[in-house]
Amino acid sequence: MPTIARPLIDLLNRTSLVLQILIGLLAGIALALFLPAAAQSVAFLGTVFVSALKAVAPILVFVLVAASIANHQRGEQSHIRPILMLYLLGTFSAALVAVIASHLFPSSLTLASNSAALSPPGGIADVLKTLLLNIVDNPVNALLTGNFIGILAWAIGLGIALRHASDGTRQMLGDLSQAVTSIVKLVIRLAPLGIFGLVAATLAESGMGALLDYAHLLAVLVGCMLFVALVVNPLIVFSKLRRNPYPLVFMCLRESGLTAFFTRSSAANIPVNLQLCQRLGLHKETYSVSIPLGATINMAGAAITITVLTLAAVETLGIAVDLPTALLLSLLASISACGASGVAGGSLLLIPLACSLFGIPNEVAMQVVAVGFIIGIVQDSAETALNSSTDVLFTAAVCLDEARTQND
Repeated sequence: MPTIARPLIDLLNRTSLVLQILIGLLAGIALALFLPAAAQSVAFLGTVFVSALKAVAPILVFVLVAASIANHQRGEQSHIRPILMLYLLGTFSAALVAVIASHLFPSSLTLASNSAALSPPGGIADVLKTLLLNIVDNPVNALLTGNFIGILAWAIGLGIALRHASDGTRQMLGDLSQAVTSIVKLVIRLAPLGIFGLVAATLAESGMGALLDYAHLLAVLVGCMLFVALVVNPLIVFSKLRRNPYPLVFMCLRESGLTAFFTRSSAANIPVNLQLCQRLGLHKETYSVSIPLGATINMAGAAITITVLTLAAVETLGIAVDLPTALLLSLLASISACGASGVAGGSLLLIPLACSLFGIPNEVAMQVVAVGFIIGIVQDSAETALNSSTDVLFTAAVCLDEARTQND
């Protein structure tokens, strides 16, 4: 048996996760079209995958956020602060674009949920009340029930408190975050099987209309990312440089965005971004800090993903969203995106945090996460391309503006 299994394991290791997910997606569609009865029998694969995500996501958010804050080092360069401001502005602007696009082009999903069992909020007052109660929830209960707002609050508090702990304690927390990330990577490696089961069962039960819903959702997501990359980000850069931003924008998209699209990892694209900054003649002490930092917190693409998928669930369940609640969602999506995990699909695991604003149960939210993995072949690649190219773009904007100011 080991002799037979070894070639299969080697083949899986040589095959990219993107290709495996694509194969699982196509296999699920084929099974649903030609053997619908058999498709129903593989639904348990999707159930196992969603359950695994549901189990690991709360711990992942708690540990990663706490470790990130506890081990944060204050930047010594004066240029870092304006770059951080651009990172935050770009991420929040992307979330606002996603809210507007979701309102203009509403998406619906096929979810196994009874909307009558939900208790949607009546307005911003109910949302704020629920938000406050979730923040002060017992941390153990928050982990057990998937209360991501409570998890985030406790993680921030614990991270701040542990900044004064010994180096060994903070190192242990960092090691724990690495261990949890490894478990998440293992779960995500099961995505092809989970997607195979989800797609097969969903299409067998609901027909090809469900796939069309995913195509519309993907179009909204990618459209938002293109709008941010080609309109919003150039406007932000123009506000700093006061000159045509598009030569710099297109250079960053070409030199950084294309590579990130295929690697699907902002962290893996850091060397590419550092080399691009060097070729642009930027301040080394600045970009050596801002590029790795941007790979962690500059997450405009993640903010779009969280917002669009959350509002797709809201639209599906018939929950009304007023303007103050939409703005609160944009803010929450921006904050959540800054803490998105560096693993593939990390932003998807923060969707339940945004869904909890609207009283959407964790079980339903994790189904939305699974939908995100189905369209993640394109969504995650485009998201990473936007995130990583923007790291260089905003770093260059600030450095070039500082150089221009000094020359004047």
